[in-house]
Amino acid sequence: MALATRARTSARLALGTLVLTGGIAALALWVGFSSFLHYSNTLPFCTSCHEMQAFVFQEYKQSPHYSNPSGVRAICSDCHVARALGPKLVRKVRATLIEVPSHFRGTISTREKFEAKRLEMAEHVWAEMKANDSRECRECHSPATMALAAQKPRARAQHEDALKSGETCIDCHKGIAHKMPVVPGEAPPAEEDFNL
Repeated sequence: MALATRARTSARLALGTLVLTGGIAALALWVGFSSFLHYSNTLPFCTSCHEMQAFVFQEYKQSPHYSNPSGVRAICSDCHVARALGPKLVRKVRATLIEVPSHFRGTISTREKFEAKRLEMAEHVWAEMKANDSRECRECHSPATMALAAQKPRARAQHEDALKSGETCIDCHKGIAHKMPVVPGEAPPAEEDFNL
C-alpha cells in the first residue's frame, strides 16, 4: 500500500513538474516571439539591409511621413504591417518566405536592379492596399475624423468625392512615401503635391 501511494505521489510530482516546465517554456517562447515581432517592426530593423537603407529609406526621409509640421512620424511598419495580430503574422510570414530570400539572392541589391523591380514591387503593395481598403493608412488617417473644412479646397473636394464613391486611400495617394515608378509607355510621374 505504501509503495502504491509513493508511486502515485511520484507520478503526480512528475506530471506537475512536466506541466510547470512546459508552462514556463511556453511563456518564454511567447515572450521571445512577441519581443522579436515587436523589434521587427522598428525603423532600425526595417532599414538594416543595404537595399532599404540605400534606396527606400532615402526616399522616405523626403516624405511627409518622415518629417511634417505636426511632428508625427509614420515608420515602415505603420504603412506595411497591420496592427491586428492575424494580418500582422501573415505579413511577417510572407516577408520571411519571399522578401528575405530575395535579399540573399540580390534581387534588388543595386540601384539598377531596384529600379527594374520598382514598378512590380509598387504594384504588389498597391494591390494589397486596395484589397484591404488601405487598412494600414486608416489606422492613422480616419475618414470619420478628417476635418474636411480645414483642408485646401482641392483636397476637400477629392476627399468628399472619394468618400461618396468608395475609393480607398491608395487610389489617389500612390507615391506618398516613395518615388513613383515609371510605367512603360507613360510620361514620367510628377511629384505628388503632399500639401493638397
